[in-house]
Amino acid sequence: MALPSPEKPADLLLNESDSSVSPVDAQNGPGHSEQPLLPWDRFSCWLHCVCVVGFDLELGQAVEVIYPHSSKLSDKEKISICYLSFPDSNSGCLGDTQFCFRFRQAAGKKIPICYALDHLERDAPIFLKSDPGHFYGYVYFRQVRDKTLKRGYFQKSLVMISRLPYVNFFHSLLKLIAPEYFEKSEPCLEAACNDIDRWPAPFPGKTLSLPIMGVVMKVRIPSCYDKPGTIQIAQSCQQDDAQVSVVLPTVHEVDLFRCFCPVFFHIQMLWELVLLGEPLVVMAPSPSESSETVLGLVSCISPLKYSSDFRPYFTIHDSEFKEYTTRTQAPPSVILGVTNPFFAKTLQHWPHIIRIGDMKQAGDIPKQVKVKKLKNLKTLDSKPGVYSAYKPFLNKDEEIIKQLQKGLQQKRPSAAQNAILRRYFLELTQSFIIPLERYVASLMPLQKSISPWKNPPQLKPFSQEEFMKTLEKTGPQLTSRLKGDWIGLYRHFLKSPNFDGWFRRRRKEMTQKLEALHLEALCDEDLQLRIQNHTEVETVDLVLKLKDKLMQAERERLPVKADTLSRLRTHIETVIGTLPEDLQGILLKPGSPQEATS
Repeated sequence: MALPSPEKPADLLLNESDSSVSPVDAQNGPGHSEQPLLPWDRFSCWLHCVCVVGFDLELGQAVEVIYPHSSKLSDKEKISICYLSFPDSNSGCLGDTQFCFRFRQAAGKKIPICYALDHLERDAPIFLKSDPGHFYGYVYFRQVRDKTLKRGYFQKSLVMISRLPYVNFFHSLLKLIAPEYFEKSEPCLEAACNDIDRWPAPFPGKTLSLPIMGVVMKVRIPSCYDKPGTIQIAQSCQQDDAQVSVVLPTVHEVDLFRCFCPVFFHIQMLWELVLLGEPLVVMAPSPSESSETVLGLVSCISPLKYSSDFRPYFTIHDSEFKEYTTRTQAPPSVILGVTNPFFAKTLQHWPHIIRIGDMKQAGDIPKQVKVKKLKNLKTLDSKPGVYSAYKPFLNKDEEIIKQLQKGLQQKRPSAAQNAILRRYFLELTQSFIIPLERYVASLMPLQKSISPWKNPPQLKPFSQEEFMKTLEKTGPQLTSRLKGDWIGLYRHFLKSPNFDGWFRRRRKEMTQKLEALHLEALCDEDLQLRIQNHTEVETVDLVLKLKDKLMQAERERLPVKADTLSRLRTHIETVIGTLPEDLQGILLKPGSPQEATS
């Protein structure tokens, strides 16, 4: 979903009557679908599977259990999960550790997405839609001393594999399930999965009560209709609702202030690097700090979607290792989180490297560290900081630094510091994207140019130079106090994967809007009067075209008014009724497009 401006620029040329458009089944929710639910249908809306990864003295890391047992994973995917589910040996993670990884789905394999999830995807914000080409792995790793084992340690990970980027939710879920599983083994895991299979689908905009292992989690799945920057916390638990033990304020957000604390003074520069899709490496002492920082970087340009690849935890065993570490070409647009010291040498040719030490507690005041030259980065033991030759386009915002420093000195709660930083990034991103939204809205043809008897008009092409001219009067200076080379920042952004991804989505949305307006214009016509001078062949041709329009509207879920499709069906039936009976029989026979869509 594109960022809105206070003026709703994408709708400037459209009728206000669009308010009658509403999501399909928005009130009823997924439970009202006509499709019968099959075993594990509800489970698959949330998770692809749950894996247990253990350590075998002969085989090394190995997948011991996959649940449900019918879940499909290729051998390559299993290997990826094995290596990504354990910290590197140098991490020394004793006790319990949680982190996240992301890996590509095996090529040539299509896994059907839960029908309810597919049906509701359009109501999710763009940055929270399920990922068709990648899986997320949410890990709860336990390593404790155990003299009864040859290795001397108990080492095992419980891993949830999902397409959904609900980081906070799945980590919270694992905190409930994993300790119980390590104590009681597989029957406990089976019971938890059966609980999940009784959950409703993750319906955007709804507050859901999710029973799990004797307690209830209450969460609200964000919707694309939410106002950016507002966290609509799950409805407060009633005092007599003793079962509800976990209420999550957000399903997906990480603590930005905690993530950026080690490189506190460079937050604005890091925002630019992420916005422009620059290659970034995060070198951290543990997978939890690596994954948290990468996820924090990706989310700092929210609600703009980060359109390049990112790996919260990346190892030398990853199938993309050679692709991402080769020196024969420039580093790709990707953010990698690593912990292995080997990467300090392998990736030292990358242009931007963030080195973080142990994350500071909320009460510690970070020291100001200058951006260092890349030649000073030799090993993973190098001092924490940002290693880059990058010169920011925008002047540093000293006010946000002072505000956060003051919060540290006054021991302001971590949640408040996080909220301040998240609002700062949101406002910065909105100031940047609103001029683009306003210009793209001007590419929309006037509604009066839409004729029901001609193809929908085309969008005007995007002109970089025309857009740049608009910045003088309607640029980010209207909403941001920051000075600097905004023009240079835009020029670089227009070459980035993030612009490409954003513009493709906006163009698709606007093209669908034109199709919807064209369809509504057709429905407003008196077709019976129109066909009086038509031949039978022309009338049949009109029926077939109207059926195509109907099928397209349903297939692409065009944003039409609530009654438009039923009016179009009525038009089709009326036109068919003017034809001879033999033609009516053919056009209305079972299995025809009209019958199939009714």
